[in-house]
Amino acid sequence: MNWRGEISRFSCYELRLLLSLKKANKTPDWGRLAHLVQALLFDVFGTVVDWRTSLIAQFERFGKTHNLRPGSTDGGNLGWPGLVDDWRAAYQPSMDAVRSGARPWTTLEQLHRESLDNLLPKYGLGDMSGAHREELVRGWHFLDPWPDSVAGLTRLKRKFIIGTLSNGGLRLLTDMAKYAGLPWDTILCSDLFRHYKPDPKVYLGAAELLDTAPENVMLVAAHNYDLAAARKHGYKTAFVARPTEYGPRQQKDFKAESDWDYGAKDFGELAEMLGA
Repeated sequence: MNWRGEISRFSCYELRLLLSLKKANKTPDWGRLAHLVQALLFDVFGTVVDWRTSLIAQFERFGKTHNLRPGSTDGGNLGWPGLVDDWRAAYQPSMDAVRSGARPWTTLEQLHRESLDNLLPKYGLGDMSGAHREELVRGWHFLDPWPDSVAGLTRLKRKFIIGTLSNGGLRLLTDMAKYAGLPWDTILCSDLFRHYKPDPKVYLGAAELLDTAPENVMLVAAHNYDLAAARKHGYKTAFVARPTEYGPRQQKDFKAESDWDYGAKDFGELAEMLGA
């Protein structure tokens, strides 16, 4: 079998391996290379589900039901979209305190609640009841998938183990899967590792639980930082662009920022690339 006829079948990772074999004057095992990936693990928030649109719609319904209307203490009217955007902006900083060791392990559910409590006074909702706050926090459990997600995952599931690799908690991701119809084979999450991405323990721990080497696992994500960490720890990588994830506040991740092994416009195209 000749190199030229086969080279188009492989990812950047596989091509690097092929080139190293060619330099060593060795014949590649084409069948083995075509089946290097055993499991696809997916970032969830933003990659699989459209958290922003979902939460804005939920909160607008919540406001009508409970006759609550967010405003701003500075006289502006940021509305529910502003609250959702500010809440998501607190996501990484809230986890950084845990990552750095400044505070002990704290679940994302608790971090979400603390961030919301800090934001509500800014929106004139500081008197909101505890039950209503919990209702908003639970909104993260019921997010709608991107239009291509369920069909694409279903195709990919036919060929690979598919699962989450998310900073979300086990109950959150389980609720989300049932609500959105996400056909996971497994749910791997921060609760299992008691660490948040991009901590090495998350990526390496997931491969260990799958009883395989990191190089047999591919991370699929819409966030370049996540893919960079996964690659550093041996994973293959696939970038799927979600350029509207953050709405008008989106400032990055419009495109692949490195030579990830695969790059696709959606999960359907990724399934096509992977022969699923």
